[in-house]
Amino acid sequence: MITKLTPQDASFYQLESSTNPMHIGSLAIVRDPHPDDGSGRPPLDYDRLVALVERRLPLVPRYRRKVREVPLALGPPVWVEDSHFDITYHVRRSALPVPGSDAQLHDLVARLASRPLDHTRPLWEMYLIEGLSGGRRAIFTKTHSSLVDGNTSLEIGHVILDTGPAPREVADDCWIAPREPNDVELLAVRLAELAGRPGEALEAVRHAGAEAVSFAGATGRALERAVRGGAGRTDSPFNARTSRNRRFDMVRTDLDNYREIRKRFDCSINDVVLAVVAGALRIFLQSRGTVLTESAALRAVVPMSVYAESPYGDRLKPVGEVSSFLIDLPVGEPNPVMRLSHIAHATEEHARHRRGVRARTLVHMAGFAPASLHAMSVRAASTFAENAFNLMITNAPGPQQPMYIGGARMLEMYPVSPLLRNQASSIGITSYDGRVFYGLNADRDAMADIGVLSAAVHESMEEMLGACVQ
Repeated sequence: MITKLTPQDASFYQLESSTNPMHIGSLAIVRDPHPDDGSGRPPLDYDRLVALVERRLPLVPRYRRKVREVPLALGPPVWVEDSHFDITYHVRRSALPVPGSDAQLHDLVARLASRPLDHTRPLWEMYLIEGLSGGRRAIFTKTHSSLVDGNTSLEIGHVILDTGPAPREVADDCWIAPREPNDVELLAVRLAELAGRPGEALEAVRHAGAEAVSFAGATGRALERAVRGGAGRTDSPFNARTSRNRRFDMVRTDLDNYREIRKRFDCSINDVVLAVVAGALRIFLQSRGTVLTESAALRAVVPMSVYAESPYGDRLKPVGEVSSFLIDLPVGEPNPVMRLSHIAHATEEHARHRRGVRARTLVHMAGFAPASLHAMSVRAASTFAENAFNLMITNAPGPQQPMYIGGARMLEMYPVSPLLRNQASSIGITSYDGRVFYGLNADRDAMADIGVLSAAVHESMEEMLGACVQ
């Protein structure tokens, strides 16, 4: 089956560069069943992970398809079935020297996140990382942003999770690799389409062979022009030409702390998250010797999948819309309560006029949605011009009960969001099982001190909690 990429899919595919690979990453840390727990469940080894992924592929059929260019650039790229699909190419194995530390895991994830995906194959990879201390393993998944749209296609890390130790049953897969179309056949299909559309045919011929012009590129530029009229960002260390290499760090915090602050100041958990981030950014900038006036701000694009809370604040669930907006984080404000107040007012105003990206599939699927929601958030962020903001923050809620991968309990989950052009850092945030996890992806050269920002998250949280008792 030949299917055209949507304009946004095509823009992600064609605008990728070696220094800005456009894949969404997720890092899950799991613990194998203990031999003495009486469950009799085997550990999550490589063969079991391959078998699990293969059984779940029918839920994400696009993961067996690859992108092909139409000859003579007569149309957008297309999805075709990969006739040589090899699951063992995509699900890989890696290991740390036992006992592997979190710092070693960070370095490995950074290296894996730095490498672009192979565009001659389906655009995803999954790594089982063994050797972590404390009987833990990690699963790092990276999926090209063109692959996940949250509606017809979800992120594969979403579908391999279960709500209990016993993997759920899925329908048997009868997929047989079809013959892949050659260039002549792709061209014939496109010419047949153009035969009934003379206007589109004329436009295609005009631009055929022009490497810098494509249907997707035109769409991307139109989106850029739509937002370029707004106020631009301020200069900051978070905006720099990126290298090929990355740094990664992660932060663990408690969801109850956010709930306590939310209750004390009558705001949303999203507001508290942004206030904690703003405080951490303030501390980070000060550590670099930046002189901050009281009015200083960093502009963030916040394509946030909003938390839907019960009246009692005891439940969190994803909603069916991912909203994208620009917000000025008041990093110059020394008072944490005032920072939170500024952010709460700004998000309330944006809520009245927000534009959303629908994600209907996510609403109706049980299980763990953040990986797919982060992919949707990056798509929403990409609609803003690169000079409109300083950094991207994505925030996606997850279930507040344990989840499992092949019988192994998931302990932690971290997003690894890509760096957009001239963005030296991105911050991904996910809540799960009573914790809030931060994944900080950064350029290796521009953000060598990313660990300072990670530590500053805890310092900012303590400052917010201290304000609650005053």
